[in-house]
Formats: sequence, C-alpha cells, structure tokens
Amino acid sequence: MRRFSGFALAREAMREHKGWGRQWESPEPRSQYDVVIVGAGGHGLATAYYLAAEHGITNVAVLDKGWLGGGNTGRNTTIIRSNYLYDESAAIYDHAVRLWEGLSQALNYNVMFSQRGVMMLAHNVHDVQVLKRHVHANRLNGVDNEWLDPAAARAFCPPLNISKAARYPVVGAALQRRGGVARHDAVAWGYARAASARGVHIIQNCEVTGIHRGPDGAVTGVETTRGAIRARKVGVVAAGHSSVVMAMAGLRMPLESFPLQALVSEPVKPCFPCVVMSNTVHAYISQSDKGELVIGAGTDQYTSYSQTGGLHIISHTLDAICEMFPMFTRMKMLRSWGGIVDVTPDRSPILAKTPVKGLYVNCGWGTGGFKATPGSGHVFAHTIARDDPHPINAPFTLERFRTGRLIDEAAAAAVAH
Repeated sequence: MRRFSGFALAREAMREHKGWGRQWESPEPRSQYDVVIVGAGGHGLATAYYLAAEHGITNVAVLDKGWLGGGNTGRNTTIIRSNYLYDESAAIYDHAVRLWEGLSQALNYNVMFSQRGVMMLAHNVHDVQVLKRHVHANRLNGVDNEWLDPAAARAFCPPLNISKAARYPVVGAALQRRGGVARHDAVAWGYARAASARGVHIIQNCEVTGIHRGPDGAVTGVETTRGAIRARKVGVVAAGHSSVVMAMAGLRMPLESFPLQALVSEPVKPCFPCVVMSNTVHAYISQSDKGELVIGAGTDQYTSYSQTGGLHIISHTLDAICEMFPMFTRMKMLRSWGGIVDVTPDRSPILAKTPVKGLYVNCGWGTGGFKATPGSGHVFAHTIARDDPHPINAPFTLERFRTGRLIDEAAAAAVAH
C-alpha cells in the first residue's frame, strides 16, 4: 500500500489523473444495475464506495449530468466540524469526523485532512449564551468543545482583533480542536478511485431525465440522456437539485434552494492557523494549503438556482473580515462563486427511505454537506443496502415534518440562515 503526505499525493493525483473529473473515462452504462446513485459528488461517491466496501454491492452506477465532483463538492469552503447542538446532529457529524480522521488511510489517497481547529466567535451576550449552550451539549454527547475568553482566542489565532473598540468586539469563543479542513476535490477523487477499483461505474455527462416505476409503484430504473437504465434501487444525492429529481417520481420535497457564496484571495505564505467563524457578522475564514484565504459568506435571502448571488453579500463579508483581521485589508481577492444549497424547514438533512419502494434520498444539508461527507455516505449506504436506516440517520426522516419531531439546527451553521 502506498502512502503519501503533504503535497506529495496531490502531485501524484495530477500525474495519475491529470486534474479534475472532466478527464475521468466514464464506462458505457450497462442496461441494469442493482443500485443507481444520482449525483457524483462527495456524498454520492461515498455512498457507492461504502456499498461496495462494506456491503459487497458492486453492481452500482453513479450518474451525473456533468463531471464527478463538479457541483457543490467543488464549491464549498472545506470546513469540517461536529459542534452541533442537538443529539441527532452531534451523532451524525461526529460520526463523520471519526471517519475523516482515518479516511486517507482507508482510501489510500491523501484527502489533506488538517485538524487545525474551528473557533466560533461570540460578540454579544446572546452569542455567549448560545455558544456556551453548544459547548455543554457537545460535552454531554462526547464531542470536544471548549470556551475561550478573548485573550485565549487571540492566543489560539494571533491575527484576531480583540479590541473593545471594534464594531463587533470579541467577548469569547467556542473552540473545537478536532475540527479543521480537507481538500474538497481530493475527497471526490479519493472516493471515486476507491469505488471504481471495486467495480462501481461512474458515468459522467449522463443526466437523469426520469424515474421509472412499475405497476406496483416501485422503482424500476431511470431514464437518462444516454438511454434507459434498469435498477432495483435508486438513491438520489443531487445537492441543490434534489427536489427536481424527486419530482420525477411524483414526490414533493420540503426543500428550498439558495445560493451560498464564497471567495478566495491571492495566495500568500502561511499566516492563518485555524478556521474562524462568526455568526453575528456572517463570515468565516481559513487558509488553504495553496496559501489562499478561503472566505465564506451567508446565503442570499431569495430562492434561486443561481451560482452567483448578490454582490452585497460578499461586500458585507469582506467588511467583517477586514475588521476582525486588520492584517488582511490589503489582500486581493481572486475569484468568488456560489453553490446551491438545499434547506429544509428545520435546517437538518433528510437521509431516508421514501414512500416509493426502492427510492432513497439524501438531501437538505444546507451548509453542512461537505463536513458530513463520509458519515453521510456510510449511513446512506447502510440504508440502501438493508432497506432500513442506520441508527445514526434514523431520526432524519421525511416523516418528521408530518409528526413535528424536528431537529432544529437553524443556528448551527454560523452564517446568515
């Protein structure tokens, strides 16, 4: 088994694959599969990998209308953490963190996971109360989280401005040391390569245009731009477009889609040691291994499939970043983008069987999608393989919106929703 560290594997990946998913050689689709996964992003590829690696189901096709990893997987800010409030959320996100910690070894592919710590700032009494509640709830669930005073927050992140004269003075912070970042395209490639090696077909430029159902209402396959494909089971993992795909089976999903913006700066030498998030000023920041500052903004407050978003959101975010970290006021921004996030009424995902036999859905992650990637794929594969939810994802059903057993994580994103 070959092992790599640092940038060595990134260079190896470039030599082996020559870059992004556009270069992946997609096989011709078979006429029938045991399982079809709609969406070749991180969650879809992880699901396919765990179906093959843990359940022995290798006759699997992962279909994507574009190229693998070309959706939200390639448009996120790479943050990984599990400091969510509710028991159900803490369980699934911490399950993901534990998988992240051994993922490079499991895939024999360096996903560049760096546990540099995630610090969430408090600027007022309300922030302090909310974040301390998170700290205590996390500790009860065995999730690491700790409270820092302003001096300790600055000691952990020296560029942080803790002046009391600031517009939003820092009055404390919650720190999860096991949190951090990973390389988003490496995650997609790692799962894709490992799944493909086990016989999974990853078929690009193959848009699903319909879902076929038999006389009994059960799923029998999908219609695509490359022809019909029969399947006993279909899992939909199409971030930002799940409601569109599910409508093909006659199901209406409790989802809204919003643009979520981010941007990166010019690359500089290492100067920022961790991830810092602020809900009050709607901004979060880290530094990538390439040296770029990765900056995340809030969601636009209108429903849209746009991948751009309003300029005022970015402007507000940069104002906040410059106030919290004055050393960045002269940095130049290179590019900005928007991902499309599906949001449920309680801001928690849906990971479940549907009323249609043989149809499963993984959606509604909002801003939490990337950090949950391995955990989501692991439990979703279990749900598909056994036609029964894993105990960790059992609460994340469609039925909760009928029964009222919601998992209200509206404040957990640390951005503007």
